[in-house]
Amino acid sequence: MLHGKGIVLGVTGGIAAYKACDIVRRLTRLHASVRVVMTENAKEFVAPLTFETLSGNPVYSDNFEKAWEIGHISLQKFADLTIVAPATANIIGKMASGIADDLLSTSLMAARSPVLIAPAMNSGMWLNPATQRNAETLKAWGYHFVGPSSGELACGDTDVGRMSEPEEIVEAAKRILLPKRDFEGKTVLVTAGPTREMLDPVRFLSNRSTGKMGYAIAEAARDRGAKVHLVTGPVDIKAPESVSVINITSTFDMFNAVCSLVDQADVVIQAAAPADFTPETVAAQKIKKTGDSMTVKLVSTPDIAMHIGRNKRRNQVFVAFAAETENVNQNAEGKRERKNADIIVANDVTKTGAGFGADTNIVTIISEDRKRSLPIMKKREVADEILNEVERIFGCGTQK
Repeated sequence: MLHGKGIVLGVTGGIAAYKACDIVRRLTRLHASVRVVMTENAKEFVAPLTFETLSGNPVYSDNFEKAWEIGHISLQKFADLTIVAPATANIIGKMASGIADDLLSTSLMAARSPVLIAPAMNSGMWLNPATQRNAETLKAWGYHFVGPSSGELACGDTDVGRMSEPEEIVEAAKRILLPKRDFEGKTVLVTAGPTREMLDPVRFLSNRSTGKMGYAIAEAARDRGAKVHLVTGPVDIKAPESVSVINITSTFDMFNAVCSLVDQADVVIQAAAPADFTPETVAAQKIKKTGDSMTVKLVSTPDIAMHIGRNKRRNQVFVAFAAETENVNQNAEGKRERKNADIIVANDVTKTGAGFGADTNIVTIISEDRKRSLPIMKKREVADEILNEVERIFGCGTQK
């Protein structure tokens, strides 16, 4: 329930404006107080009276319609959250550029509470470099996004750009307004990123992991109240605030760091991609090219997941990952059993929108008693789904 929460809903001029009516209906059913701000173009798609009827409040659209109050300031004093749905390329561009030329953009400029943006536009507009730059700018500033999703667009194409469904937008709003603190008092150990196995002082063997999934998990666990230790290989990601970060290079480094922390952890999530093999010897000097081929003997590295699983306490939950290219769920289930993991997160890294480097992922979360295949999601959303499953296992007392 959202008792006592004030939500400003900004509606811009797009065909998806009709869905905003359902957003208002759902929010008011949760007992939120909703005030709607419409752009002039939005009125071409939905009559203001519709929103007034659904919200029980007047619709705002003119900076000067109330002489006794400054509209954009009063709205933001009221707002615990502002939602922009649908958010056109135009309003996203205004927000990223600091343009305030109507009540909605002016109100957004004055916002001190969180802002949730639900983009809706033609795929060409969404994928335009300017829109992508603007969206990334807003994300870096802390704005929240939900969608866009893929599906049938108003132009008849089936592509990305469709506004998320009202229930998804409301769930995203609930996550912002009512953040879970279900990991209070728990310690979570997360590994992230690749390792580097040195050949000589300038060359190494590694993989395509960027650490985005592991960092998203660390941030989600922190936000849900956990004390978080993040053991990370070399990545190009800013260290998350209020998280203990241990930087490592090789698989041996990661193994040693995990061993030093694992006994403190209630949850261990092995999201890293450590190397399975390392050169038997490391040349003291740069190896020179002396022929058309070169032979390097590799030896096994410590199996970190196997070590965690074999030594896991009964009241500890262990989550492993399986990045696969074939027989994904079958291979993942076999790995879960071999590593004695409570949960394994399987993903097909050959799929578009999944795997290394992407901001999204497509995973199946497999535990002993159930399997959940998730649609394409932002990695932070996947992180919360993983933590939901961890919390379920704690609640059921089914950890091995």
